[in-house]
Amino acid sequence: MTSPTPAKLRPEHLNRQAFVYVRQSTLLQVRAHTASTARQYHLVERARALGWPEERITVLDQDQGRSGASAVGRDGFEQLLTEVGMGRAGAVLSLEASRLARSCSDWYRLLEICALTETLVIDEDGLYDPNQYNDRLLLGFRGTMSEAELHWLRSRLLGGKLEKARHGQLRFRLPVGFVFDADQRIVLDPDEEVQQAVRLVFDRFAETGSALAVVNHFAVHHLCFPTRLWGRRSPNALSWGPLRHGRVLAMLHNPAYAGTYVYGRTRSRTQLLPGEAPRIKGRTHRVAPQDWPIVLVDAHPGYLTWEQFLRHQHRLDDNRTCRDSDRRGAVREGAALLQGLVLCGACGRRMSVRYLADGRRPQYECNQVHAHLAGPTCQSLRGDGIDAAVTQVFLQALTPAHLEVSLAALEQLEERARQIDRQWQLRLERARYEADLARRRFLNVEPEHRLVARSLERDWNARLAAVAQLEREYATLPDQAAPAVGAEERQRILALAHDLPTLWAAATTTAAERKQLLRLLIKEVTLTKQTTTIRIAIRWQTHACSTLEIPRPRPVFEACRTDAAILERVRRLAPTHTNLQIAAALNAQGFTPGQGGSFTARKVQWLRYAYHIPSGCPQAPGACPEGQRGDGRYSARAAAALLNVDVGTIADWCEVGRLDGVQTASHGPRWIKLTPEVIATLRKPIKQHWQRNTASGVTFQKTR
Repeated sequence: MTSPTPAKLRPEHLNRQAFVYVRQSTLLQVRAHTASTARQYHLVERARALGWPEERITVLDQDQGRSGASAVGRDGFEQLLTEVGMGRAGAVLSLEASRLARSCSDWYRLLEICALTETLVIDEDGLYDPNQYNDRLLLGFRGTMSEAELHWLRSRLLGGKLEKARHGQLRFRLPVGFVFDADQRIVLDPDEEVQQAVRLVFDRFAETGSALAVVNHFAVHHLCFPTRLWGRRSPNALSWGPLRHGRVLAMLHNPAYAGTYVYGRTRSRTQLLPGEAPRIKGRTHRVAPQDWPIVLVDAHPGYLTWEQFLRHQHRLDDNRTCRDSDRRGAVREGAALLQGLVLCGACGRRMSVRYLADGRRPQYECNQVHAHLAGPTCQSLRGDGIDAAVTQVFLQALTPAHLEVSLAALEQLEERARQIDRQWQLRLERARYEADLARRRFLNVEPEHRLVARSLERDWNARLAAVAQLEREYATLPDQAAPAVGAEERQRILALAHDLPTLWAAATTTAAERKQLLRLLIKEVTLTKQTTTIRIAIRWQTHACSTLEIPRPRPVFEACRTDAAILERVRRLAPTHTNLQIAAALNAQGFTPGQGGSFTARKVQWLRYAYHIPSGCPQAPGACPEGQRGDGRYSARAAAALLNVDVGTIADWCEVGRLDGVQTASHGPRWIKLTPEVIATLRKPIKQHWQRNTASGVTFQKTR
């Protein structure tokens, strides 16, 4: 041990504080390696022997259980740097350099501050002054060796883990459904209820293709799922409760259920988090199955095969909501049968579905460019005709095998009912066993132990109540124990199996079930809008392709457009007929407006306005300034002027039939038909009378 010399340890050092830094890397080392901790605390005696009084010795042990790889999160080390930088530290005492820091950046930062404030560094081997060349060189070498030791230890530990993982000997926590046997081998949980619950999850996902559908299935049938209770005395303790969506996804992504041992499913990446006080946090990322470093297939028993596991992964990836053109998405409710299957024939992107106002008529759209880049919509096609055409081709393709499909569906329903009933039977069996166990505990208690007997009796009654509650719930459920259909019903289904279109169009068949059937055979459908037709390219799961074309449906504005023959007829009748007369003529000839219904005077007026058809036979007198319209009829005022009578006289003559007048409304204007004969017969002579003029006396004036 190097003895302190006056050149290193001076009175100004003793007048300042001596800081003893104590650190262990993990809490396990704090509990197990007590000797190392005691040696670090013994440095207080070292400082007292060097001359520091008790009141000037401070122990910094806040970093117990903290790694020295970084200064982040080490409050004791940050306090030490602060005290040294403020010049309040005379010496820093540590067992070795690795206790202070295992990073060269942190170690040299401490040495630099100690050199500026003339602070000594003391360990078990000696006393060092960072301002002296030899001491600074030796301390720097020790910091470098400490960091190298850290990397060496990490490499050896990682190499040992990889070597054990290559042989499948690196143990992890087992998921629900697996336990370790007496020889520490992974086996299926001997509890049949647990096995049945796990198998039910995978069976329902294989049938529906949706994790949420599995959760709904458990909720509808009041089924429970086990959860492992970690930290209990019994490593295999389970708690039963409702199934969650996250648990289903974790099971589907876990290769252990396929009997496969995998190492490297996740990867941690450290990143610097922003803020006033920068923090470094490790984030775990899931690694793709093709990038797993170690995969041992058939390493232990499983609930499904490796091929089934890979199909589930592909299905889950296909169900992602944020999907690109390679993903179809999960089957959802809605009338669009080709939801998730349609590709745009113009750009190749996957088309989305939009429902019109009624919610029943689908519309296939390719609007990604419009939504993200404010560009035009690529294609927008009505989906009802497309769905009908694809359905027809699909049913024709299924015609040779429709019987096998129906039988498989029937067997699937029966198997589903048996699984649900089996799960309930196991649940009831467990509850009855727990009640019987509580009964035996109560009967075996000594009579004098009355307090214990009371507790055991309460537990027995609680178990019996739980059994009764489960039996009541089971009785209220639909008949799951019986097959889904009876013998007679089975024969009827077999008879209907020969007519698959009937089953397809049945009211009990939901849209989701039809979509699921389509996806069994159809992989993609490409739509291309042409001038008058829509080209449909169907790509089957066998990679075969089928092509068909259907007429392009007329747009709404074209469907509501008035036929050219109607417009031509209106143009011919307009000069000599009123709007009401034109409407009656069109209805008599069997013409109908574009919106449907029958023609009225208002509709005819709108047609004339929209298509700029002039009228020679208006109904309003103001439209004829000269008083005569196209069909030769005169207004009442013009007829009165020609006949030298009053307008009231014209009305009276029309009432008695002396004049041919047309009146479309009860209080509307009259249009009079005047011929030269009628004018000569009914025209009155001009009236004459005398009128006095005050200026010139009496004058003669002609008046009417």
